[in-house]
Amino acid sequence: MEFSQSDFDRLLLSEHNRKTAEANYAKDPLDADVKAISKFEEALVIDPAKHYTLWSLGNAHTSCGFLTADLSEAKGDFDKASECFQRAVDEAPELHMELHKHGINQQTLGGGSSASSAQSSKKKSSDLKYDIFGWAILAVGIVAWVGMANSRIPPPPAR
Repeated sequence: MEFSQSDFDRLLLSEHNRKTAEANYAKDPLDADVKAISKFEEALVIDPAKHYTLWSLGNAHTSCGFLTADLSEAKGDFDKASECFQRAVDEAPELHMELHKHGINQQTLGGGSSASSAQSSKKKSSDLKYDIFGWAILAVGIVAWVGMANSRIPPPPAR
């Protein structure tokens, strides 16, 4: 079996990540954020274009940044998170367009209140129509059932 240069590079990166994770574990075996980051980085070695993994890695760096007391270290985590998020967006333009088509940016920033309230009122109006039609169909069904039941009453016995 022959190894290509990219296979060799991945092997070196994996070994580097393993040693880094081992050193971090030796420092604090209960630090789940460091473990999560190392696992996401290992997953990216396997598939560097996986936007879900990049997004999750960005979230892990963001969490580390918020949990770090030193502001300069936290800024480093936030910079890494920003880089991961940008790479995720670059790898998944269809996902990015789909999210923005549904107004996720406006909703998370609070700017989409008028659009979302218009959609909400349209949905409520639509739901009301379905509720009214549902009750009307149920009433017609009950009337038809009672009418059929009354029509099948046997005639009274002859005297």
